Amino acid sequence: MYLAIEGVIGVGKTSLARLLQPIFDAQLLLEVFEENPFLADFYADRDRYAFQTQIYFLLSRYRQHQMTVPAALAKGNLIADYTFAKDALFAGLNLAGDELDTYGLVHRALAERIPSPDLIVFLRVETGAAMTRITSRDRPYERNMEPAYIAELNLAYEAFFADHREPPILTIDTTKLNFVEQPSHLERVVNRIRQTLQIPPFQQPLPLEGRASV
Repeated sequence: MYLAIEGVIGVGKTSLARLLQPIFDAQLLLEVFEENPFLADFYADRDRYAFQTQIYFLLSRYRQHQMTVPAALAKGNLIADYTFAKDALFAGLNLAGDELDTYGLVHRALAERIPSPDLIVFLRVETGAAMTRITSRDRPYERNMEPAYIAELNLAYEAFFADHREPPILTIDTTKLNFVEQPSHLERVVNRIRQTLQIPPFQQPLPLEGRASV
């Protein structure tokens, strides 16, 4: 099983991936974003540093997928806290004109060589809740994060997954969930994943807001 978790900044992708790892006896593929030397400058001046930031992320994520995914799947299950496809979503927000066209050519060429997950878990969250989580974790390069940017990302994610049909998407609203501190919330998320992938044991239905495209 190859499971990928997606959602806006601050939604809890990495936290959920770490919690799911022992449950599904899986290896982890975690996004390495702290190593991007342009990230802090990008949050301070998006227009000036967008292209450098996006290209660095694209090549870094491609290298990470090429090195990790096939080897991990040969051994068993894999859970990732991001998808390769999402990089194009960010590029669509941050780039324009020739820079976006150039990025698109590179992304499409690399994406053909990347394995697709069996399921993407899209964690939905309201902008205010995402900003609260971002503030509480207090990463230095995120201190200049603007609510308007998270709101813009939220709209982009909703549009992206509204038309996305391959691989299947399981959408879960996490605005009122705390799967880190509430075991029952985590159980509900795990049950939805098992139910969608038909991995026993699972119960159905559960009163968790979400949408599964399967």
